[in-house]
Amino acid sequence: MSVNEQFQPTIVAFCCNWCSYAGADLSGTNRLQYPANVKIIRIPCSCRLNPMFILRAFQKGADGVILCGCHPGDCHYTTGNYYARRRMTLLFSMLDFLGIERGRTRVEWVSAAEGAKFAATMNDFVKTITELGPNRRLEDLRCSKE
Repeated sequence: MSVNEQFQPTIVAFCCNWCSYAGADLSGTNRLQYPANVKIIRIPCSCRLNPMFILRAFQKGADGVILCGCHPGDCHYTTGNYYARRRMTLLFSMLDFLGIERGRTRVEWVSAAEGAKFAATMNDFVKTITELGPNRRLEDLRCSKE
């Protein structure tokens, strides 16, 4: 990377269809800014996110992964986010074991009415990942662009 280039992290955001994706849509409707390098993937519910998807995102070159779901108690599928919260707690300990910094993965609860919170969360997460720098821990060299 040359001196003039600034590191632009690749962020993968898994957003539940019913709340967080609608919050992202609301932030766009309200013209709130968050970086374009946040790639949103819509999932039916936060509990449907297989932890292997997060590991695969890191393997394919993501610098940070964030899971956004409904607030606990407000899940469209009643208890989905409770399962997601438990599953992510186990994944965090596995990522620690693999040597991936704790700040590279995050869980946030964002409702459909919280467009401003969604944009602020994404801006904060991108700032955190930019400070951490590129993720090289699980990178698959076959997937690199060089």
